[in-house]
Amino acid sequence: MTLSTYLLYLAAVALLVLSPGPTMLMCVTNAINHGPRAALLSATGSVTAALAVMLLSVLGLGALLAASEAAFTVLKTIGAAYLVWLGIKTFRSTSLPMAARSDDPSAEPGRRNAFYLQGLMVGGSNPKAILFFAALFPQFLNPAAPLWPQLLVLSLTFAAFELTVLSLCTVGVARFAATLRSARAVRAINRTCGGLFALLGGLLLLSRRPV
Repeated sequence: MTLSTYLLYLAAVALLVLSPGPTMLMCVTNAINHGPRAALLSATGSVTAALAVMLLSVLGLGALLAASEAAFTVLKTIGAAYLVWLGIKTFRSTSLPMAARSDDPSAEPGRRNAFYLQGLMVGGSNPKAILFFAALFPQFLNPAAPLWPQLLVLSLTFAAFELTVLSLCTVGVARFAATLRSARAVRAINRTCGGLFALLGGLLLLSRRPV
């Protein structure tokens, strides 16, 4: 892989990561409701899911989804249902802003696992991500060079870039959230974010397999 090819891959990754989506929305919501640690745990779970999606793409699941309408529909429905459920849960949340709380939900081991699992589910809920990486990776691979070292570089680059962006977003939002003293404001944010989660789930459900 040449330097110019790698820089082109970085540009593609930046465009993908910086585009608002369920993962960034999840981190913003958790930063406001539960603080930066909880949001960072969710971000870590999402990055883990992204790495798993990349591996599945390389192992051929992307080709299966591209060829099978049934497989794509099943995964799409599961992912959409989870996003809609998360949207309803967020919409109905009565969490207080962190400035008004004395506890830290992310300090409990059980809650830490829950935040990480939430990130894992959101990060892996879109079957189109598998198709995306299945189509993206071959464009930047040198067929004359060993495959797995190149895939390792591409995967770790994506994971590092996404984790950095999500961490910066989380810290920034958490600092802003500390100034929120009104429970009404947080409820309004939860309802907005919950509606967006449900909308993303609906759009995923209506999406079609690329032909």
